[in-house]
Amino acid sequence: MQIGEVAERTGLSLRTIRYYEEVGLAVPSSRSQGGFRLYSADDLDRLLLLKSMKPAGLQLAEIRELLTILGRPAVDRTDEDRSRLGQFAAQADAQREKLRRRIDTVTGLVETLTAEAGA
Repeated sequence: MQIGEVAERTGLSLRTIRYYEEVGLAVPSSRSQGGFRLYSADDLDRLLLLKSMKPAGLQLAEIRELLTILGRPAVDRTDEDRSRLGQFAAQADAQREKLRRRIDTVTGLVETLTAEAGA
């Protein structure tokens, strides 16, 4: 797949995909003879994983560390790896709770505005 199709499938901008390549988080599997980036299904999966990490509030170094751990087969992960995965899970859960509270707040606003519009 070329970058435009990958952007469409992932919902990421071309700029974001290029940035991930620039910082070494998601490098295309190959390039065409004309120099176009070519992405595989595995590359697409990695970009979707990166996309899911962004709302979790992870910093670039944390994303890199998490990708490294997740890139290892589960049987090869150390106790430290499993501990870090637990920490990342807790961090993502805390961010999810923050987002849930924001959604609840906006839901309340929508309900108020809808009621006012009907009054």
